[in-house]
Amino acid sequence: MRIAREQVRVRVPATSANLGPGFDALGLALGVWDDVTVRAVAGPTRVVVEGEGHGSLPDGEDHLVVRAVRAGLEMAGAPQAGLELHCRNAVPHGRGMGSSAAAVVAGLVAARGLISDQSALDDDTLLGLATELEGHPDNAAPALLGGATTSWVDAEGPHAVAIPIAAGLRPTVLVPQETLTTSSARRVLPRQVPFDDAAHNVARVALLVLALGGRTDLLLAATEDRLHQDYRADVMRPTADAVRALRDAGWPAVVSGAGPSILVLEPLDRATGDALAAHGWQVLDPGVAPDGAHLIDT
Repeated sequence: MRIAREQVRVRVPATSANLGPGFDALGLALGVWDDVTVRAVAGPTRVVVEGEGHGSLPDGEDHLVVRAVRAGLEMAGAPQAGLELHCRNAVPHGRGMGSSAAAVVAGLVAARGLISDQSALDDDTLLGLATELEGHPDNAAPALLGGATTSWVDAEGPHAVAIPIAAGLRPTVLVPQETLTTSSARRVLPRQVPFDDAAHNVARVALLVLALGGRTDLLLAATEDRLHQDYRADVMRPTADAVRALRDAGWPAVVSGAGPSILVLEPLDRATGDALAAHGWQVLDPGVAPDGAHLIDT
């Protein structure tokens, strides 16, 4: 295997995992994009970041995109080189919109674009590598494949398939100023949950697949969760309160991933959006990204 291209450019979408009841399984790609250019060079590795993460991310080998490129090249048996990265980041960091998955998937797709035989890094292989780096495939799957996905892990590794979604599905994302690490959000989860709560979520996930496919009248009921959101409420109280208020008003609102952003699986009316903006929420209308990470001609 050899490096066949000196430079590649990748676009990768934000993602929202869980979608309420689908904990660690369901994910949705959103139309907010990171744009990453990777260049193989003879000198040392250097990373330039614009936008989200500017001034706070590593600028060398510890950068997550660099680590992912290296993992992809190693898997393909391709030679390592110095790397120059230019990252134009729009995916918010630390807010439950899949920024780390976007970085990992961008690096892996860049590695695939650099090598002479791209079939050595097919989507299944990249999902496996992304899951190793991320810990779970729920964000990596939609970042790689686009649209809505369900993912799972068995003895053979991680897998993902697309979930058909209605053409008119248009989510709203509410982004707070506060951040929260995924590790902090996971620490408050119990090791066991009541049987009734598990059964409740199984039913809601089945309902949610129908709702995403066009039965939008089911979205509010289908997004009920008992496995994780209530347990996380104390570490993201403004988010928990806003989700509750939105749901009481009839909106299918859930915590986006580990939070603290909120995903609403419908467009908000202007009055509701303005009221939230007045309380410090950034209101986004990103649409669903039908395509996952992909190379752009440079």
